[in-house]
Amino acid sequence: MTYDEKLQNVSVLGAAGKMGSGILLLTAVEMCKLSLKPENKGKTFVLNAIDLSDEGLAGLASYIKAQVRKIAEKQTVWLREMYEDRADLIENGEIIDQYIFDVTNIIRPTTAMEVAYRSQLIFEAVSENPDLKVKILSQIDKNNPNSPWYFTNTSSVPIHLIEEKANLKGRVLGFHFYNPPAVQKLVELITTSNTNPIMVDFAYAYSKGLGKIIVPSNDIAGFIGNGHFMRDGLYGINEAKALTNKYSWPEAVYMINKITQDYLVRPMGIFQLMDYVGIDVMQYILKVMNPYMPEENLHSEILDEFISLNIKGGQMSSGAQKDGFLKYEKGKAVAAFDPKSKNYVSFEIFSAKCDADLGEMPNGHLPWKTAVRHKNKENVFSSFFTNMKASVTLGSKIALKYGANANKIGLKLVSDKVAANTNDVNTVMLTGFFHAFGPVNNYFD
Repeated sequence: MTYDEKLQNVSVLGAAGKMGSGILLLTAVEMCKLSLKPENKGKTFVLNAIDLSDEGLAGLASYIKAQVRKIAEKQTVWLREMYEDRADLIENGEIIDQYIFDVTNIIRPTTAMEVAYRSQLIFEAVSENPDLKVKILSQIDKNNPNSPWYFTNTSSVPIHLIEEKANLKGRVLGFHFYNPPAVQKLVELITTSNTNPIMVDFAYAYSKGLGKIIVPSNDIAGFIGNGHFMRDGLYGINEAKALTNKYSWPEAVYMINKITQDYLVRPMGIFQLMDYVGIDVMQYILKVMNPYMPEENLHSEILDEFISLNIKGGQMSSGAQKDGFLKYEKGKAVAAFDPKSKNYVSFEIFSAKCDADLGEMPNGHLPWKTAVRHKNKENVFSSFFTNMKASVTLGSKIALKYGANANKIGLKLVSDKVAANTNDVNTVMLTGFFHAFGPVNNYFD
């Protein structure tokens, strides 16, 4: 079966969710591109958008149309070529409207799982629950005579576990998009010893069609991205906890968040990142990973406490952050939650004191937005962290320890054979997490 034929009938499970809707968009655009090829004229392309939420499915149409319009407006020259046989389409606006219609016409929203029984390819983007994934994929596979391929968007569940329990015999691989899929360039590809090599070739071709960068990861719970982020987050929580010998919890969270964002030149601090992902999501991923890491304790009582207080973070449907460790106003963190008082404490009360205790930033610092685009980043960072090593401030000392630990986590992912090499670890953190420099480096030696 050719690449085009494999994409003639596709299903996305969890299509109305945060990840599923992005996967649906990308796949619809790729399928439409194939349908416009002269050799495919007259062929039917169907993309089943499957979700249990009627309300979520109802909102898909406006999301897809808005996103496809943005895509179309950036490629009007290509669209004119695709529609050159349509004498009725003259203005760019007419061509764009036709393209939006053609993309959305491929999509079939439904709550009925049964439509997946006819698909050749199935993207699974349901919740990060191994038992649920196995149950759904088993049900489809028992009723689908086509021996379909399954691309699971799991960010932590071992693929061999899904493969064995759902009896998929080499027809499932991990295809972990980063959030949001429509924007993020990175995909982690996870295979098992049984994975059909033709399926892997298809995955690379599909990624190329979407303009994605693939980084392969070995089939070890958490893979590269969460393998690093989960441990980095736990370290940040423990560093904040250590500071509570002298500071309140809100002050400690503020300081560690500031250090990880400003001193380590990241797009957001570690506590904001945990809020962005979701405190509940982080807790669940750690629960998935922990049984496979007997030499580690991938658990945090702090996370448990916040969940018990119904402080979960995460994102709204608009993409705005929900309150978690931090409180947000217009996208900016303005306060930190205090579990003792069960209230958010404004930064205005303590930020000046905490900033003074952290001390002056080392010479050579560049904000993330500037640093990430700098043409000579390596020399800039080398100089900045050299100055940091010469500094005696509290902020510099904590930052150096934090950076060294991030390096240690990256090296462990390689020694544990999760990643093939340090370059793959760095690519995931640079591309998937938008770090300005990879965690494996010589800056903290």
